[in-house]
Amino acid sequence: MRLSQIPIFTLREDPSDAEIPSHKLLVRAGYIQKLASGIYVYGPLMWRVLKKVSTIVREELDREGANEMLMPILQPREIWDESGRWNRYIADGILFHLGDSKQAELCLGPTHEEVITTYVKRICNSYKQLPFNLYQIQDKFRDEIRPRFGLMRGREFIMKDAYSFDADDAGLDRSYDAMNRAYHKIFERCGLEFSAVDADAGAIGGSGSQEFMVIADKGEDAILICDRGNYAANVEKADSRITPSPDGGAAQPLRKESTPDIRTVEQLEGFFKMPAARMAKTVLYEAVFPDHVETVAVMMRGDLEINEVKLVNAVDGLAVRLADEATVKRVTGAEVGFAGPIGLKEEVRVFADLSLQGMTNLLTGCCETDFHCLDVNPGRDFPMPEFRDLRRARSGEGCPRCDGSLIEKRGIEVGHIFKLGTKYSVPMEATFLDQNGKRKPLVMGCYGIGISRTAQSAVEQNYDENGIIWPRPIAPFEVVVAVLDPKKSDQVEVGTRLYEQLRAAGVDACLDDRAMSPGVKFKDLDLLGFPLRVVVGRRASEGIVEFSERRKSEEKSEIAVDTVLARVSS
Repeated sequence: MRLSQIPIFTLREDPSDAEIPSHKLLVRAGYIQKLASGIYVYGPLMWRVLKKVSTIVREELDREGANEMLMPILQPREIWDESGRWNRYIADGILFHLGDSKQAELCLGPTHEEVITTYVKRICNSYKQLPFNLYQIQDKFRDEIRPRFGLMRGREFIMKDAYSFDADDAGLDRSYDAMNRAYHKIFERCGLEFSAVDADAGAIGGSGSQEFMVIADKGEDAILICDRGNYAANVEKADSRITPSPDGGAAQPLRKESTPDIRTVEQLEGFFKMPAARMAKTVLYEAVFPDHVETVAVMMRGDLEINEVKLVNAVDGLAVRLADEATVKRVTGAEVGFAGPIGLKEEVRVFADLSLQGMTNLLTGCCETDFHCLDVNPGRDFPMPEFRDLRRARSGEGCPRCDGSLIEKRGIEVGHIFKLGTKYSVPMEATFLDQNGKRKPLVMGCYGIGISRTAQSAVEQNYDENGIIWPRPIAPFEVVVAVLDPKKSDQVEVGTRLYEQLRAAGVDACLDDRAMSPGVKFKDLDLLGFPLRVVVGRRASEGIVEFSERRKSEEKSEIAVDTVLARVSS
């Protein structure tokens, strides 16, 4: 392909609405163009990148026996009501939904579990048809409240979603392992540094779940990784070993102490000369369910933080939000800052983090303005709470699997695999006849890859002050043969011959025959980020060209024309 045939339009200034390097560079290089908030046009060069990512995905999934298909973007509400997810997605505010001319409700698919389950339950009747895996690559739609970071968090994006169907959990384990293998190969082939981490299943649901994170300084997800390599998890899911709280000793009589305008853990530490690890702070939330909202209280050790994702899972609700001031006053009878497990309205369900289990003689609020209680003991001074893992793990804490320590890195989620089990097949009545003629629910897995996110994450991981540095496997072109002066016949002849030679050898090369000054051309090529560059300039008549790799420490060398193919191949 000649670059003169591609409408390339580059910018020298960063777009005003771009916050991270990859977004700035993709816009400046003309790879993407914003049409509306969270909606982008993919230019010809970007489409080449996306096709290469998609090809790698297809090859690895096909290798594991998956079958490509295509499902509709428009989905009827009825199948979402069957699965019970319509209300959750509406509550999350991310579902594009509309009515047709007959007043039927539909949505633009953010995901396709309901569609695939409906399809399979109509075609699969016997265990003899199992197992199988179906996948598609197509657009998805999510009404992000705050679209940002270009293709990282858009309202329309390209995704690969696959779904496995098995007769039992053992079969699901095999299918899951196959997709895990495929995902590792996919991201390795894309030339990315990544980590597979334990993750929360979120709105998709199910049990086992892993995210595939591209490591990048500006990644929007925090991940915790063991410094010995034995554990990795998204902070939403992560566990850790923490320093035990100081022993409280035998239970002492409850004491109420005046604490005028003392509300925070830090203030209480100074007032009582007591470590935060001996306190139990109580935070009130409103838990959102499909048909109601209820207030819940969460007790957490004073030096630790609440993980709201874990809390959503504990209450089995759609979402949680901090209770407002009016709600706090109503259920505690006190001003904000004095909530505690003592004196709460009976309607309030009380949870406590596992870090508090077995602790005695705690310092807590007591639902009375300007007062706190000392020597509080669960089960004696207030009903025993429901103990759950509700703590947010942090960098520096111990690895839950070994003696190592956790370190925090930033990552970009590009893939997610789930063991769904029967989460969808049971409510949607997707069943099969087993070997004994008994009807059983299909056991499902779900496996997603953000195609467009993967492309942008490659840029977020690979760039310098001059522009993009594409990994060679997914670059729009592997090699650019740049003719410095298209008016010089010797340069044009050598450049064209090299370009055709590379193409004939199976190298994805392009010929930069655009008429522009050398300085402008070099700046453009740095910005565009093609991995290998062959410059045909003033020594073309001598059979000498300049060869370089697009990398952060770029080195240039003059080589003979007849050695270019070997150099590119090596």
